[in-house]
Amino acid sequence: MLNKVVITCAVTGNLTTPDQTPHLPITPEEIADACLGAAEAGAAVTHIHVREPGTGKPSMELEYYRDVVDRIRRMNPKLILNITTGPGGRFVPSEDDPKVAAPGTTLVVPEKRVEHIAVLKPEICTLDLNTMNSGGQVVINTPGNARRMAKVIKAAGVKPEIELFDSGDIALMHDLLKDGSISGPSIASFVMGVKYGFQPNPETVIYARNMLPANTEFTVIGTGRSSFPMVAQSVLAGGHARTGLEDAVMLERGVLAPSNAAMVEKARRIVEELGAQIATTAEAREIFHLPSQAS
Repeated sequence: MLNKVVITCAVTGNLTTPDQTPHLPITPEEIADACLGAAEAGAAVTHIHVREPGTGKPSMELEYYRDVVDRIRRMNPKLILNITTGPGGRFVPSEDDPKVAAPGTTLVVPEKRVEHIAVLKPEICTLDLNTMNSGGQVVINTPGNARRMAKVIKAAGVKPEIELFDSGDIALMHDLLKDGSISGPSIASFVMGVKYGFQPNPETVIYARNMLPANTEFTVIGTGRSSFPMVAQSVLAGGHARTGLEDAVMLERGVLAPSNAAMVEKARRIVEELGAQIATTAEAREIFHLPSQAS
């Protein structure tokens, strides 16, 4: 078990809906405020998606990202920002002709999915390696597209957080390190609880951890009811912690989380009750091999 555990807060995500919780941040101001509140509660890293302010639907709009980043940087320049590159990879096959995209398809060229990273240059951005069933949709991240995205991320000087949804994704991570598409030491996350991916239990955590490249810092992400149990499992296995309204909406059975900060506070209690300490932003920068201060 690590002595210092980095807490990441994923404040809004791509799939949680306003119907599930009235506390979901939607506008750039709400998202930035949620990140700042999470930081005050103990998160050293905040993971950022953006949404259409009028509808709450997921967005890829650069100006929304820019607005969120600018607001956070003005108030807390030390906070580590981890921005998603996940949107733009979903395909919904038409019923009559499955090679034709149906409504809900978001597929765009890989470079479009990382253009905001090239412009804003956060410390970290995600790089998803999964190709898998997700509800009635298919998430598509081919090895070639992952390499094209990694090229832009590396040119921007941004550290990729490799998101892993099943064991084959870890094999692809090894290949990307081997051919230089990404460079170690790496940061990785295991996403557990998605129906057709890694299942959230201690055996899966240890199995996945033992497949990682050497010197990889990892976090176990639990979705839904597995969110807080996976905080504990991650720490016990030697990893870091993540929470937030992207991953779950309940603070405990029958109780909606009133804020992302409240979720961080609970994750912090779990970490500390297991005998570890939470990392400061300065310590997290050192652990994740990031620049000592945001530019």
